[in-house]
Amino acid sequence: MERTQPRRPAGRRPSRRGLTVVSLLAMAATALTGCASGKASDDTAGQATATAGSGTTSGAKSTGKNSVYVIGGKPDDPFWSAIKRGGEDAAKLVKAGGGKVTFLGPQNYDNLGPDAAKLTLTAISQNPSAILVPDWVPENQDAAIKQAIAKGIQVFIYNSGGADAAERVGAMKYIGSDDYEAGKAGGIKFAEVGAKNILCVNTVPGSANQEARCKGVKDGATAKGSSSKQLPLPSSNFGNPSAVTQAIKGALLKDTSIDAVVTIGVGDADSAAAAIKQAGADSKVELGTFDLSQSQLDRIKAGSQLFAIDQQPYLQGFYAVSIANQYLSYGVLPPQNPLLTGPLLVTKDNVGAAIAGTRAGVR
Repeated sequence: MERTQPRRPAGRRPSRRGLTVVSLLAMAATALTGCASGKASDDTAGQATATAGSGTTSGAKSTGKNSVYVIGGKPDDPFWSAIKRGGEDAAKLVKAGGGKVTFLGPQNYDNLGPDAAKLTLTAISQNPSAILVPDWVPENQDAAIKQAIAKGIQVFIYNSGGADAAERVGAMKYIGSDDYEAGKAGGIKFAEVGAKNILCVNTVPGSANQEARCKGVKDGATAKGSSSKQLPLPSSNFGNPSAVTQAIKGALLKDTSIDAVVTIGVGDADSAAAAIKQAGADSKVELGTFDLSQSQLDRIKAGSQLFAIDQQPYLQGFYAVSIANQYLSYGVLPPQNPLLTGPLLVTKDNVGAAIAGTRAGVR
């Protein structure tokens, strides 16, 4: 998620390393081509649904028309809007084949794991051909994902969880970024410009991908002689700019040795920028974030933000839907696992191209 977001536990990591993006070979092979745990509430998870194409899910398997359910983040989350944009573009081919793609998402992130599990069960009840789902909180979600696989539904993990999650639950593949490596790249970048005490602000503590991001930041910084610590905030603070700003400001005033702040998403980065200014620390605290938005890119261009780490959410939605459709239709499946869409570090050196992509709604 924005977050995305959302992504990978800190244990095993895929062998593919470094700042890498999906290769041209992977694109050709497809022929087309952040999140917190909590107790399940009594209310069913909210869902936002958008359908591309026609046909009925109940007839998907009997008629050969593909029915794909995509579980994602909040409908008003800018990061997930980019993922959905990619999925909707890929859904045009599903529609051309007589099938459809349905998008489901929670109304908030207060009980992300349990709510995502409920949305998976909702998708299963529609007897789809495939389900695409991030594995944000494995302890809440894995049972529902395995239930889908046991019913013969093809499952692809995307955005969060990594190849480890796909292997653990028996899914076909993982499509997305490596959150640990993304965080590591950010930690290294901070250290390279002289930052010694980095604060990783986590507004979705407990989410596997966000924890992996902060751990990566710490490990990357440590490898270069710097240090990093995490500031975990209640998940209810996510989407509350004032609360996040005050929390970061308080941390900066309490520990004046902090000379860099990284946030797990673009909304929090805007709050961090305000906090740094209010704390009078503009001249000494570097700012970085995961994911992109116009405000982040404007600050990078102006020199008031060091970097943004792009996992290319449009590609996650586009590739996930495309690969599922190609596999269901023709048995075509790229061999790479994970199929990485990032990380890619956006700095002042390459910010111009990123700004063009953001304006187009694909970054």
